[in-house]
Amino acid sequence: MHKLYEIIARQLAERIDQGLYLPGDRLPGVRKLSEQFGVSISTVVQAQRLLEDEGRIEARPRSGYYVRTQPWPVPNPPALSRPATKPTPVTGQELVLRLVQATNETDFVQLGTAVPHSNFLPTRAIQRSLSSIARKYSHELSTYQFPPGNPELRRQIARRMAEAGCQTHPDDIIITSGCQEALTLCLQTIAKPGDIIAIESPAFYGLLQAIEVLGMKALEIPTDPHTGISLAALSLALEKWPVKTCALVPNFSNPLGCIMPDENKQALLDLLAQYDIPLIEDDIYGDLGFTAKRPRAVNAFNHNERVLYCSSFSKSLSPGLRIGWVIPGKYREKIEYRKYVTSLATPTLPQYAIADFLQQGGYDRHLRQVRRDYQRQVSVMIRAVGKYFPQETRVTQPQGGFVIWIELPKKVDSLQLCQQALAQRISIAPGQIFSATQKYRNFIRLNCAQPWNEALEKAMITLGRMAHELNKAA
Repeated sequence: MHKLYEIIARQLAERIDQGLYLPGDRLPGVRKLSEQFGVSISTVVQAQRLLEDEGRIEARPRSGYYVRTQPWPVPNPPALSRPATKPTPVTGQELVLRLVQATNETDFVQLGTAVPHSNFLPTRAIQRSLSSIARKYSHELSTYQFPPGNPELRRQIARRMAEAGCQTHPDDIIITSGCQEALTLCLQTIAKPGDIIAIESPAFYGLLQAIEVLGMKALEIPTDPHTGISLAALSLALEKWPVKTCALVPNFSNPLGCIMPDENKQALLDLLAQYDIPLIEDDIYGDLGFTAKRPRAVNAFNHNERVLYCSSFSKSLSPGLRIGWVIPGKYREKIEYRKYVTSLATPTLPQYAIADFLQQGGYDRHLRQVRRDYQRQVSVMIRAVGKYFPQETRVTQPQGGFVIWIELPKKVDSLQLCQQALAQRISIAPGQIFSATQKYRNFIRLNCAQPWNEALEKAMITLGRMAHELNKAA
């Protein structure tokens, strides 16, 4: 029979395992824990000493106890990607539609698409802004907000761009229906069918789909899971191929979660300038770093309007409102007209609502909380992979965003794993859809922006079991 302090120790350990306390976090004081568990202070002290003996927590003089180690080993990250660096048409993206459709099925464990659970979004605050705006601007809501979009929203975005190191005027900004439309407009403006687009590898499948639909070719460049695209490999590719533009996610890329150092961002622009090649920068995850300091955008180093900057509020505020923007530099007039021809205007009410939310100061408060939440969930999911997946599994260690890129043993076919998972009402993203040539057959991407609960843990156990079985059967 377990002693009381042992029971308390196990309950504290469960909280650590669930990510309620992350490595480096201070545990509540003994009095508070005593009240929470309804036991004596001496029982709490014994429980803490037991966890300290197990290496789970450590005491710091005159400060208390802190979480010291991970509850199980964290897998190593994948190595530098090595795609075939030659232009190729994009194929095999049909599976993405099935993954997207799964998000509409409420009984699925949603790990396939990079869509945050509503628990991580300021849903009530957005609802209040929507209600307030609907009353205040009832007449304006029945009209189009033609490009470049709502003036107040553009003003608020311009103010926020300073956080990314960019000096932006509201007139520089064009509001779009999400970041995907911004990326597509940029590609259409710069390139034509048959042109070559240099991209990271692995790359966001939405970018690959846009390249595919527009009849262009993708040139995959080796990418480091810590520092992003290899500038040496990109330089060699630019010497060999007539690249029309380069499209990257420099801050917390999807799916790797890597961040390009500032010196690399400047070097990237210098390299592209040698060939007079513009950069399409997707900075949709830039606000979601795990530290208080937001990383600078590549656009912050841009002094000749060679960068077309794209972003949106889909990952931070509301995917459903579909509000994004593009700062296209010298391509402004062309993209403004193309936006008008393509979709006429971005819906009016969401523009007013997000402008109101930003003006009220709610965004910074929300970011402080959600950055912490995403860090916690990413940490929990990485540790769950370490616990339930095959021993050879490797996982990225992102410093922002909310997705992780997992390298499974070579015998595991991620497409087969995906099909088995769908049958168990679990959606995952197989590695093939992140490559123009359908590489990464033993990789998957998981969305960590889901509350850690019994259903999610069971899903991770199921995925791990299926990965073990596929590895043994191959």
